[in-house]
Amino acid sequence: MEYKILGKKNLTPVALKTLTDEERTELCAELRDKILNTVSSNGGHLASNLGVVELTVALLSVFDYTKDKIVFDVGHQSYSYKLLTGRFDEFDTLRKKGGISGFPRISESSYDRFDTGHSSTSISAALGMARARDLRREDNYIVSVVGDGALTGGLAYEAINDAGHSKTRMLIILNDNEMSIDRNVGGLSRYLSKLRISSGYISAKATTESFLRKLGFFGRGLIRIIIAIKDFFRFLIYRKKPSIFEDLGLVYYGPVDGHDTKNLIKALDAVKDIKAPVLLHVLTKKGKGYPHAEQHPSDYHGVGPFDLETGVSLNTKLSYTTAFAGSLCEIAAKNRNVVAISAAMTQGTGLETYSMKFPTRFFDCGIAEEHCVTMAGGLAVSGFIPVVAIYSSFLQRAYDEMISDVCFMNSHVVFAIDRSGFVGSDGHTHHGLLDISYLNSMINMTVLSPRDYKDLRYCLDYAVNRCEGPVAVRYPRGCSPFESAGPLYTDPEECIVPHLSCGSGSDYAIISTGRICSEADKAVELLKEKGFNGIHINLALIKPLPVKELIRMTNGISHVFTLEEGIQSGGFGEAVTRSFSEDKCSCRVYNFAVKDPVVRAASPAEQIKEAGLDAENVASVIAGALGGL
Repeated sequence: MEYKILGKKNLTPVALKTLTDEERTELCAELRDKILNTVSSNGGHLASNLGVVELTVALLSVFDYTKDKIVFDVGHQSYSYKLLTGRFDEFDTLRKKGGISGFPRISESSYDRFDTGHSSTSISAALGMARARDLRREDNYIVSVVGDGALTGGLAYEAINDAGHSKTRMLIILNDNEMSIDRNVGGLSRYLSKLRISSGYISAKATTESFLRKLGFFGRGLIRIIIAIKDFFRFLIYRKKPSIFEDLGLVYYGPVDGHDTKNLIKALDAVKDIKAPVLLHVLTKKGKGYPHAEQHPSDYHGVGPFDLETGVSLNTKLSYTTAFAGSLCEIAAKNRNVVAISAAMTQGTGLETYSMKFPTRFFDCGIAEEHCVTMAGGLAVSGFIPVVAIYSSFLQRAYDEMISDVCFMNSHVVFAIDRSGFVGSDGHTHHGLLDISYLNSMINMTVLSPRDYKDLRYCLDYAVNRCEGPVAVRYPRGCSPFESAGPLYTDPEECIVPHLSCGSGSDYAIISTGRICSEADKAVELLKEKGFNGIHINLALIKPLPVKELIRMTNGISHVFTLEEGIQSGGFGEAVTRSFSEDKCSCRVYNFAVKDPVVRAASPAEQIKEAGLDAENVASVIAGALGGL
């Protein structure tokens, strides 16, 4: 497609405001085409971005992105915004090393107002910006764009409650993509919605309220009576009670068709100057404009490269996630006390098959990681074995609940921590580089870090059936780097024992854990070519450390190196160093770990190399240390 409008260099806020309705329709088609072609090639978030095209065009036709501030919740629906704010020429680099991010990033553009990547944060951030504006006596607009899914997170309601109580002027756009417009909005309902968001209605409403308030006690009584009558007729027409948002102090308008740019612009123009917190309810359809994504929006939420014509993924390899899912189903079939819990990521964590096989033993709690963990604690003290499957970076939100509601009681909750280590193109907000450190700080916690699929299977079996108390099994995103079908043992009990992975000799020892041990295997071979002979010890159990076994296996070796896919501070390597020191070992211990967790989008292999954890750098550093003897 030739991008006649989108490709213009002068597509400024002023130019956007001057487009005709027909030109905006064409612009939306161009945006969808560009997003589809780029995501099918690079991977990314598709369904959510296709659903907000018209909404984004309307927002930038009403507000001035050079001074007004728009905060996208999660940020995985910001592709149209990026294309319309000066990043059209760079868009083909989306989610690639050195390219633009798949999420808003302050470091990338002055038009990105807040780094996002996690859910339910935008209202809080926008409220902070609105208060800063008021403190400076400025007059720009602050807009939060939040999806209905994000409203399953408690943080969003904390922010709404605060905004409603303080009456701070801001606009919240509720992007509701779970409801069909035609099913929920009949003719009369559509008419009344349009009436309520007209500038004439809003002006008359404000004038009437102002007049009545001047009448004192009598006027305030009339206002209450009018509101009661309005709510009664709303119930007759919509068959629902007044909006919870109004009860929390927001001014509610809608619902509005989120794919009708003309009426969206009218609605935004009508509500933007209300001197109070306003929630505009917008109905959209996930995957709009691409039939495959419209019919199966969950399948096209976050995708890898795919065939644009057929919609079929170009990556059909087994992954750690699918290996976990299959193993859990096998374990649950034999142990009826096993239940599984998801935080609105049933498909992403691989639990979709489990949820169909064991529907009564599966719970999706929504985007509410804290609730998931504490509920799991309640199940555990009642005799069940909950397996809580959550991405590593998302589980950070439940740090307190893990300690207070699980670990202190030594409850048998299994945390299946997906996306540990580097996650690739999602970038630094999604890396699971902190989990070893925060898990190491938790009393009674057992931590397992398998290296490949079979290792993961045995570790999960051990965690569920052989372990007591809280236990975490951390595993990475994507495919195993091991071509052979490890592991180094055949029984779950053996997963807690260190194993010799490869090598012979006493020049050095490498102790590694998780996927990154493939780099250690390669490093041993590279060092052998340089004339250094040592061993590589693979370790799945990293808390509590099997210190005596490690010391026995490294006896007589003066240089020991640890390798992990996590941050150095509080990590696996530091624990090994401290344990060896406390045991008065004479060897020197060096740590290979991530020094700076803010590693931008790239492939996991590129990110590992950037962090200096690749085989070539590991071998070079070890050779340098040994060569200096």
